[in-house]
Amino acid sequence: MARPSEPPRHTNRLAGETSPYLLQHAHNPVDWYPWGPDALARAKQLDRPVFLSVGYAACHWCHVMERESFEDEATAALLNDAFVAVKVDREERPDLDQLYMGAVQAMTGQGGWPMSVFLTPDGRPFYGGTYFPDVPRHGMPSFRQVLEGVRRAWIEQRPEIERSGSRLVDALVAAQGSERGSAAGSRADAPEPRTILDEAATRVAEAFDPVHGGWGSAPKFPQPMTIEFLLRRYAATGEDRWLTIALRSLDAMSAGGVHDQLGGGFHRYSTDAAWLVPHFEQMLYDNAQLGRAYAHAWALTGEPGLLTTTIGVLDYLLRELRTGDGGFAASQDADTDGVEGATFTWVADEIRTLLGDGYPLFAAGYGVAEAGNWEGRTILSRVADDATLAARFELAQDEVGRRLTQARATLLDHRSRRPQPARDDKVLAGWNGLAIAALADAARAFRASGDPDLVARSARYLDAAGSAATAVLAGLGGSDGRLRRSWKDGRATADGVLEDHACLADGLLALYEGTGDERWYEAAVVLAEAILTRFADPAGGFFDTPDDSEGLVLRPRNTQDNAIPSGSAMATTVLLRLGALSADARYRASAEAALATMSELMGHYPTAFAQWLCALELASARMIEIAIVSAEDDPGYDRLLAVADAGYHPFRVLARSANPALSAVPLLRGRFVLGGRSTAFVCRDFACRQPVHEPEAFQALLLEASS
Repeated sequence: MARPSEPPRHTNRLAGETSPYLLQHAHNPVDWYPWGPDALARAKQLDRPVFLSVGYAACHWCHVMERESFEDEATAALLNDAFVAVKVDREERPDLDQLYMGAVQAMTGQGGWPMSVFLTPDGRPFYGGTYFPDVPRHGMPSFRQVLEGVRRAWIEQRPEIERSGSRLVDALVAAQGSERGSAAGSRADAPEPRTILDEAATRVAEAFDPVHGGWGSAPKFPQPMTIEFLLRRYAATGEDRWLTIALRSLDAMSAGGVHDQLGGGFHRYSTDAAWLVPHFEQMLYDNAQLGRAYAHAWALTGEPGLLTTTIGVLDYLLRELRTGDGGFAASQDADTDGVEGATFTWVADEIRTLLGDGYPLFAAGYGVAEAGNWEGRTILSRVADDATLAARFELAQDEVGRRLTQARATLLDHRSRRPQPARDDKVLAGWNGLAIAALADAARAFRASGDPDLVARSARYLDAAGSAATAVLAGLGGSDGRLRRSWKDGRATADGVLEDHACLADGLLALYEGTGDERWYEAAVVLAEAILTRFADPAGGFFDTPDDSEGLVLRPRNTQDNAIPSGSAMATTVLLRLGALSADARYRASAEAALATMSELMGHYPTAFAQWLCALELASARMIEIAIVSAEDDPGYDRLLAVADAGYHPFRVLARSANPALSAVPLLRGRFVLGGRSTAFVCRDFACRQPVHEPEAFQALLLEASS
């Protein structure tokens, strides 16, 4: 990246883009093209291979490769002379990222970013990798050696390169077809859903790290979808072990350095097994999903620590990622002024100076050491709880909490005046859907608590979620349900993929249940109809791109849940919930057909298909449908709503209105106010029990329906 003190010497075609990642490379000496027909046409005209570089703005190693290679004049000259160089922001084009990441993994057995792929002029991949250093290192060739080798091969071994690219594309097509065929062929003898769910939960328990919480070793990623599955498994079965594993993981992550102990957000992942040393980028999708998981766990248990973490995460979203138009930005960088983690780490003397007499207590609670715990600096983590500190320092526990809260505020205020990591300001439809859902779900739980501070916070969260929904639909939505993917600087770019339609629809449904505002329900229905008409596979399941999308060498269809729920799994979840609100059999049938294609994979690889397992749990439950009709100026309405909102109930849907006859929500049709008082209906398959007025009677009906 060009430094402010060094005026840029070049401007390339990326200068006209909106993506912060592409703009970071707009002054490289590389003659970059954005992905599009112009780049491929140029490659065909010059008869050169395409060098495709894929990354994202918060990616540390992407910045390293830029500094080492893309800013180097000699390397740029080689690229410009022998290739057509194309830059892609993976967050804007997840379809391209998925397609070519599959190719890199097939060629090398691994993947990651930056992704470096060489293509024929018609888009067939024939060689690739990830980060290449500027000099040979650790058994890796230098990037210039790679370029020289590919250039020679293109000239001297062109027929073999063409055949290799064709074989690789054929293999990717065959693998996708084989997966679909295998799943379809297994439907007749597929195990019962309960068997799949039990097997999956058992495998999750077997892979659980009982020492540090979570799953896997180093690097260790938060897995909010797996935690959500365990919470649902507990809700469905009442078996304590599923809740115990979920809570242990949530508590361990919250205490670790992967959790920003001052600012409240979560970093991308931990480089160690104990959650101490993070990779410092902070992503909207991680924090949205984790905020929702912590909110659900608090609604279920009422544990104060879970509440504190929920508030910290969601306040981080509002403080650091909210954009001027009300949406949420994609991420914050791992680096500050080229140094990873510079904003977030500390030396003991700095903290001692800021806290004075409060230093010993804070240092004991947050692991501050004179020598640091990472490269001579300290990453804050919670190493002792309030009770332990109270005993050690002979203080009341409430006093410990008060002093630590004050210390954290002092350090955060000081930290805010340091240089800050760059923010990727683009607003992505699907990721904003995840944030809207988190805010709406937390707001319902907070409102039901009756605590004045939480009720006030609930209103702020619902307002923020509504503003984000308004911004995304205005900037990226179309009347026919078509979404664009990315919005920045007044421009929408890239067609929305399945993930965008499904995650936004999920957020809109959560927002509808939180507010009762039917415009969010109607917008979700429009998106669901677009999913059915433009993304559905007649054989069952969904493609990731619409039926009229850009013609790539393969129409992507990724069913695996990664850092973000797969579009297919989230679409299935949305359709099940819409089916319960609307009684439209098409929604349920499409969801069940998609689940049938995944029955073999879910049970065997649960952490890779956790959102699918959440959808299967939802499909297997007897959904409870709640309809509340409010009478004018009746305080009983709020009491009924508090009953509906309280606790953790993943197998319920809620519709409410003051004018059910005019409602767009079919679940409300035929409902009425009984005796001039607000009235609640508890239903299954649209068959309802006797309507009630009193919260106690309403609660009793819900308990009966849940048994």
